[in-house]
Amino acid sequence: MARSARSFRRTWLYIGREYFLSFGVAFLFFFFLFFLNQVLVMAEEIFAKKVAFWDVLKLVIYSMPVVIAFSFPFGSLVGALMSVGRLPSDNELLAFGSLGVPPRQLLAPLLVLGLAFSLVSFVMNDYFMPLGNLRFAEIYRRILYTNPALELEPLSVKRYENTTLITGSVEGRQINDVLIVDRSPEGNRRIIMARDARLEQSPDQPGVVSLALDNVFTQLSYPKEGDRYDYTLSDSMVYTILLKNISSATIGGLTPSSMSSADVWKQISLKSADQRKAQREKEDQVATLTFGLSSGLRAAEAAVSRAPAQADLQRKALEPLWRELVTERDRSVTDQTLESYLVEFHRKFSMPAACVVFAFFAFPVGFRARRSGRTVGFGVGLFVAIVYWGLLIAGQTFGVRMSIAPAFSMWLPDAAVLVAGVFFFVRRSAR
Repeated sequence: MARSARSFRRTWLYIGREYFLSFGVAFLFFFFLFFLNQVLVMAEEIFAKKVAFWDVLKLVIYSMPVVIAFSFPFGSLVGALMSVGRLPSDNELLAFGSLGVPPRQLLAPLLVLGLAFSLVSFVMNDYFMPLGNLRFAEIYRRILYTNPALELEPLSVKRYENTTLITGSVEGRQINDVLIVDRSPEGNRRIIMARDARLEQSPDQPGVVSLALDNVFTQLSYPKEGDRYDYTLSDSMVYTILLKNISSATIGGLTPSSMSSADVWKQISLKSADQRKAQREKEDQVATLTFGLSSGLRAAEAAVSRAPAQADLQRKALEPLWRELVTERDRSVTDQTLESYLVEFHRKFSMPAACVVFAFFAFPVGFRARRSGRTVGFGVGLFVAIVYWGLLIAGQTFGVRMSIAPAFSMWLPDAAVLVAGVFFFVRRSAR
């Protein structure tokens, strides 16, 4: 075994060097692609709101882990295809075969480097990306308090989860002519108008900001009570907004993407326990209602022979209990946030693992190139990367919104590429 390792060491170094250099080129390509798509667009929007240059630079720096984490798998794919595709086009594959070098010795350095890229990508996903997201959120939140126009644009309509916010002009920290449409805790429609407002941070609640409204008019309507409505006038009012309602993608609270895999797993365990508890409580309540309904029905049947009219009254009295039973039986106790945590947990492992999967896939596919191996490998790599990216986005969407198993939805892209690689590998071995 040691002799075999020594005899193929030069081959491994040669293939590994080719793969590493091609990976560097492909990594830089995807790095700048994601950088331009995500970071520069964000920076341009912030520059337009007259945010300090150093704050913008910090936001760009803390966005780098996301860009690097996404660039590693696709760099591994395209780099492997480019390096392997060059071998048959330059007749080096024929030369290796004539020297008695088996194909598995050409595959070994690809898998070793792919595994190394996977480890680096995992560290980026699991440590640096959550840290960058947290720092990004802190800076963005601080900028928002001093420059409301960053999020609350002048003369605009913003729709949040349960609130519609219409703003007039924005001058410094002051927002003029504010209109808020929402619902009261009782579900009644509410309209709030204010001459001006200021965005303030709540010192006791770090995840909350407040709109300090001046010269306020409030109208509360009651749809269930016909045309009834109430209105109030006040000199000032404080309207609370959750940060996740303002911009969940950038300054929300502690989200799964801002946590390590260990922390995400802890939250999954807690939420799973809460969901099991809620399910047991639902089952107990359904059983209690079912027992009460069956007891009432038996009592009504027993009363038929004695007093038929009384039996009909008893059956009608059971109708609210029946409706309550149906409502409780159909009530969902699924925690949607649990699905998002599960999706993020599996994504933290599936994307780094793609580096090894892509390296294996590139081995049989790259050998099919006969001319312009690097160019063909680059084109095939871009196509596979687009397909993989589409499957990844679809898996995230379906895993959260359509209750598809997160493990299946997030590992499906890797599995699809792996199956395709095995298919081409078997076809090549059969020749």
